[in-house]
Amino acid sequence: MARIKDELIEKLKNEVSLVRLMESQGFEFKPHGKDKVTRCPFHDDKTPSLVVSPSKNLWHCLGACGTGGSVIDWVMKREGISFKRAVEILQHDLGLIAEPHAPVKYASTKQLPSTLVAERDEQQALKQVIDFYHETLKQSPEVLQYLESRGLNNVELINTFKLGFANRTLGYRLPEKNRKAGAEIRGCLQSAGILRKTGHEHFNGCLVVPV
Repeated sequence: MARIKDELIEKLKNEVSLVRLMESQGFEFKPHGKDKVTRCPFHDDKTPSLVVSPSKNLWHCLGACGTGGSVIDWVMKREGISFKRAVEILQHDLGLIAEPHAPVKYASTKQLPSTLVAERDEQQALKQVIDFYHETLKQSPEVLQYLESRGLNNVELINTFKLGFANRTLGYRLPEKNRKAGAEIRGCLQSAGILRKTGHEHFNGCLVVPV
């Protein structure tokens, strides 16, 4: 397994705004001095105890968890994945979560741009997800390598059947959960069986074959 370069790790830690990432996942913040505070999702948090420091781009739970770390640590713990997988996800989304060739203004209220638009109709919402998963597969060398090992890495086959890959980044492409548009499309995708009530994707890490 190729070693992840230290330069890439530092780039992700510095340029992927933790506040913007968490806001895209539906977290609502309140001011806490120079920092921001929200409810911790890792324990029964009746009063907000998870503090995010925009200036340092770090998070720390002052409650029962006592855990914290960088944006990479956040993705690892929230998604229950390895360090390498968290880096892959953040690297894939770096262009969306951070401005290219410019430092992130952590205090900015600008949100992640959304690929999927609000949609109440299940079939139209599913079409958007299918298209997103399809594009994700075509940009995922490890999945294409898997298809090759199964004798399925054929461009015509992949495009005809719209094969896709769910790599846990769909949530980053949705409007904010606390906005009307975000609530509508999340409700629609839950009803269609794409999202769980937790907001996680049912097909996390899966090769997807639309029917």
